[in-house]
Parts: sequence; C-alpha cells; structure tokens
Amino acid sequence: MSEAALPTPVRHTQFDKWLITLSVSFGTLMSTVDSAIVNVALSQIRSSIGATVQEITWASTSFIIATVLVLPLTGFFSRLFGQKRTYLACLAIFVVSSFLCGIAWSLPSLVVFRALQGIGAGALVPTEQAILRQTWSPEEQGMAMGIFSVVITVGPAIGPTLGGYIVDNFHWSWIFFINLPLGLIGFLLVWRFVHEPEDVLAANKAAAAIQRRNMDWAGIALMWVGLATLQFVLEEGQRQDWFESTEITVCTLVAGFCLAAFVLRELTAVAPAVDLRLFAEPVFSSGAVLGAVMFFILIANMFVLPLFMQEMLGFTAMQAGMALMPRTLVMIVVMPIVGRLYNRISPRVLIGVGLFIIGLGVHRLMRVSLDTGRAEIIGSIMLQGLGTSLLFVPLNVVVFDKVARTRMADAAGLNALMRQIGSSVGLALFATLMTRYTAEAQVGLSAHVIAERPELSERLASSMSGLVAGGLEGFEATEASLRLLAAAVQRQASLLAFNRLFTLSVLLFVLALPLLGFLWLSPGNKPRKEAPKEERNEVHMDVEV
Repeated sequence: MSEAALPTPVRHTQFDKWLITLSVSFGTLMSTVDSAIVNVALSQIRSSIGATVQEITWASTSFIIATVLVLPLTGFFSRLFGQKRTYLACLAIFVVSSFLCGIAWSLPSLVVFRALQGIGAGALVPTEQAILRQTWSPEEQGMAMGIFSVVITVGPAIGPTLGGYIVDNFHWSWIFFINLPLGLIGFLLVWRFVHEPEDVLAANKAAAAIQRRNMDWAGIALMWVGLATLQFVLEEGQRQDWFESTEITVCTLVAGFCLAAFVLRELTAVAPAVDLRLFAEPVFSSGAVLGAVMFFILIANMFVLPLFMQEMLGFTAMQAGMALMPRTLVMIVVMPIVGRLYNRISPRVLIGVGLFIIGLGVHRLMRVSLDTGRAEIIGSIMLQGLGTSLLFVPLNVVVFDKVARTRMADAAGLNALMRQIGSSVGLALFATLMTRYTAEAQVGLSAHVIAERPELSERLASSMSGLVAGGLEGFEATEASLRLLAAAVQRQASLLAFNRLFTLSVLLFVLALPLLGFLWLSPGNKPRKEAPKEERNEVHMDVEV
C-alpha cells in the first residue's frame, strides 16, 4: 500500500501527547535502569547462588546478548502484531522475568531469566521512539526526542546508585522486584491510553500479509547466530585474551560468516525480517553511524573515568559514582531546552557545537595527573553532559527525517542496534587497550629504572631511611623500598595509559566530524517554522481518554 493511499492520521490534543509519552516511558526507563543496576550487585548475587567471579558475569552477558537479538526485529514484530501489542508483550515478559530473576535459585536459572528479561527489554526503547515520532507533530519532534533522550539517559546513570542503595539496605532480589509495581503501572497506562495511528495500522496489516506468506526464517536464524556470537566475542574477548582463545577465534569466524550471509539474504528476500534497505538512505545511515561512533566514545569514557578516579585519585566507588552524577543532571536540564531550540537553530549547528563541547571535555582529561582535583574532573564531566545534550537530541530527530512513518519501528530498531554495538565495541576496545597501554608504559618506564641513576639512588635511600625510622630492619627496609618503587612505576604506567586513552577519544571525535555532512541532505537542516498554537495542540495518535 502506498503512503498516499494510507488513511489520514487522527489529530488529538496536547494533553494526549503527554499522556502517551508518560505511558510508554515507564517500560523504557526500567529497561535502561536494569542494564546497569545488576552490575553493582554481582558480588552479593555470586555469594548467594554459589557462582565464581567468571561465571557470574553471564548474568550481564546473557541480558545484553538477548537484547541485541531483539532490537533489529522491532519492525518485524510490529508488523506482525502491531506496535502497541509488541510493546505490551515485551513489557509483560520483562516484568515476569524480573520476578523470576528475583527468585533465581542457581546460576543457570538466573542466566536464563536474565536472557528472558533481555528479550523483553529489547523492543521497548525502539518501540517507544517510534511511537513518540508518530505521536508528536513534525514541528515538535525536537521536544519529543528531548524527552526520549532524558528517559534513556537517566536509566544508566541512576542504575548503579540505586542498585548500590538497594543492596546495602535490602536483599539483592529487590533490584528485580522493584520492576513489578512500576511495570504494572506502565502496562495499564499503555493498554488504556495508547492506540496505533490508522495509517500505521493499515501499512502494517498490508506488510504483515506479505510477510506471513514469505517468512524470513533463514534471515532471522543467520542474524541471531551472527549477533549472538559477535556480542559474545565483545563481552568475553578481553577475559579470554582474544584470539589466543580458540573459542573466541571460532566465534569471530562464525559471526563474520553469518552476518555477511544475513546481509545478502535480507537484500534479496521477498519480505525481509530486517529492513536493511533503510541504510540506502544517506541521512539515516550517516546518522546511525554517527550515533554508533558517539556511543562508542562516550560509553568507553564512562568506563575509563571511574577507573581513573578510583585507581589514580583514590576515590571510593560511591565517590566515583557521585562525581559522574553532575553529567546526568546537566543532561536532564539541558535536553528539553535543546528540544525547544530545535525549531530555531539548525540541527547541524547544534550537533556540531555538541561535538566540539564533548571533545573539549575529553581534551581536558588528556592533561590529568595524580594531582588532578575533583573540581577539574567534574568540570570535564559536566562539559561532556552539555555536549551530549546538544548532540543527541537533534541527532535523534534528524536520523529519521527521511524515514516514512510506517517504517519508523524498523528504523528505530536498527538505530538502537547500531548504538548498542558501538557501545560494546568501545568497551571491549578500551578495556583491551587499557591493559596493553599499561604494559607498554611499564616496560618503557622500567628501562629507565637503573641503579646508576643518582636520583633513583637518592629516592631509595630516602625511602629506606623512612622505613627504618618506622621500625623495619635493614633487609626488610630494602625489600619494602623496592616494592614501593615498583608500585610507583606501575602507578605512573597506568596514568600514561589513561592519558593515551583520553587522547584516542579526542582523535575519534575529530574523525567523526566529516559525518556531519549528512545533515546537508536532511530537510531538518533548516530550522522549522513552528505551527500555529491550535495545530501544535494536536497530535497524530489515536488515543482514548
């Protein structure tokens, strides 16, 4: 069915828009919180169910792999069952599996229930984004994506803090049980107030008829095997020393073969399960790649920063978490403002300024040392929060500017998949480079630690004198002073490694700048004229109040 033949979308009031937005935000917020909340409770969970440190990591790995498998199928499920039903089904799976995770009695049961939870979480974020895109008028897309960006930003930020509080004051199972009342509220709100637009329903019905006659089982199987093995490699590669492990090598080969075959299959199938033809649109493909690169850098930096604060500056885990909070607070305040500015300032300008500010924030970290204070760290983090707000709100709008309303679920799923893969690659690469850079720096520094150097002899003599004055005997003082020297070399090597990682982040930002050119192709390149007030108070979503 052509878009010209689709039913005209029904318009509704401003109040309806906010009601729909609130309804679909519950599930999304819970899924993003759950992606981070479990990590702080792994130690307590491990002790409770009798798992090793290596084994308990599967509680997180299984969730991420399952989420990745569902993300690109958001459009597929939306066509077959409808967007609302897909959202409700995934939310129900998420809530039920949260309860099962809370009563898990062994490691295998927890891993299985976490995988079910990931399946439920997978479609919630892209389905909400599709619904919001179809709900808010074209002139208000900036505000809609500002709200959406706040929702998906708050979850990962408050997850560790909330999880730490629950674990410290209650049983670890409550990090899962807390989802039950919130999930029930979200389910009832969506069931009662959200209904799909007539044009989207008609398009999905026509597409579903073709899809049922030509089910793409081969494409789905290839995608699942390829993405599952790829995500396993990214999650476990560092722990298994990458290609020194036969398991990682085999999984890499399987992932490469299956994903290549998957792409060929989807481009030739009569009714592909995943609409890869969306990447033929330069605006969408460039925006999705830019988003993946930004998530690569930002998530990797959020991994490196807490390590730096704890290992180099002596912060506790709680202090490191609190130091990251200003970034989230800045984003919560600024993102809605950026949403309002979207109609007045070119999104290319907003994204460009955002990239510059993020790069400036990371650049300031290139100069960190052991004397760096808390204020300087927090200032850099706040700059990154400001830049992220300016970047992602317009990017979340522009990336879909040339995507038809009826293909929005497909596009949102693929966009979310790109960002998830970017995050996983960033974490895997930076964790590996951290180890490698530290080892290289330690070798380089050790070459200069020789007895013939007078400053080294003076340092050892001073250290030994202090230790002897503290009560150690000559031989013990010598051994202790040498250990202190080795620790100092290790500390300086780690500092150099952190500096190199922050430098790499800045270089990646510079390399990402040419992707801004895709905005010249977007109709959103020029500020939109706001619609009259009476038109802004109407939306394209069938809602029953």
